[in-house]
Amino acid sequence: MNKHEELAYKYFTAGYNCAQSVFAAFHEEMGIDEKTALRLSSAFGGGMGRLREVCGAVSGMFMVLGMLYGYDEAKNDEAKKLLYSRVQAFAEEFKGEYGTIICRELIGVPGAQKPTPTPRNPEFYEKRPCLGFVVSAARIMSEFIEENK
Repeated sequence: MNKHEELAYKYFTAGYNCAQSVFAAFHEEMGIDEKTALRLSSAFGGGMGRLREVCGAVSGMFMVLGMLYGYDEAKNDEAKKLLYSRVQAFAEEFKGEYGTIICRELIGVPGAQKPTPTPRNPEFYEKRPCLGFVVSAARIMSEFIEENK
């Protein structure tokens, strides 16, 4: 595993959600402190607040992409196009590994769930494949950064 994969793994196994784990793994590269990274990404876990929509690991990866390669001029259509093409490429790469970027499809639940988080215990880590999604999203982002230095 590379540095970012290891960091994402450590955050997730410490109890942070999937989005936090990926996003915070890159906090130094983004020039933000760890606490800010964790807070900013905290609502995106569980497919966005346990709505089971876009996987939090994927959302975290997209947030890193935006922070490092995003645009800040509303009328810069070329920058938007470039960013959106990268988002779509990252989504396709993740889908190539897992078949989807939708949380409920990845973990096999019917849809939105109560807001109470699932306890993190050995059964959670055995049952849920989320740790693999977190590590994969961190790898995809890390490889892109390396290729685009």
